[in-house]
Amino acid sequence: MKWIDSNLLDSLTQRAKATPRKRMNYNLHPTPDDIVQRLFNAIEPDTYIRPHRHSDPISFEVFLIIRGSAVLLFFNDEGRVLERKVLSAGGEIIGVEIPANTWHAMASLEPGTIFFEVKKGPYVQPSGQNVAVWAPEEGNPEATKFVEWYRHAKAGDAPQ
Repeated sequence: MKWIDSNLLDSLTQRAKATPRKRMNYNLHPTPDDIVQRLFNAIEPDTYIRPHRHSDPISFEVFLIIRGSAVLLFFNDEGRVLERKVLSAGGEIIGVEIPANTWHAMASLEPGTIFFEVKKGPYVQPSGQNVAVWAPEEGNPEATKFVEWYRHAKAGDAPQ
């Protein structure tokens, strides 16, 4: 049995803050090969999550905000924003089920943001056709500008 309490979430946030990527996950599933991936993700405002989709293998994804708030963007194949939603713990929108093969990315809007994620396993690092060629790779200096753009992008906007 795995208990989820405020100490676990506090620790996850502290670990995220201490990493260069400014994010950290806590897996409930026992192995990356598990057929159902269940995890908590702590993401800080400087986290860069490159736009991606789950088309190979095909998988849905469910996000529920546990703490803080984040902007979730959906894109077309060229990187134009189709939809922008703010997910907020205790707010109007607290979660979403993202259909398979849907371009998306999330950015933290405040320190201490944590979301719970469920998707079909096994875990496969997004690559190839599942990562957006119109967005910089993680670690690229342009990624910082992209994170700032995420925070303010709205439907119809495209990356510069």
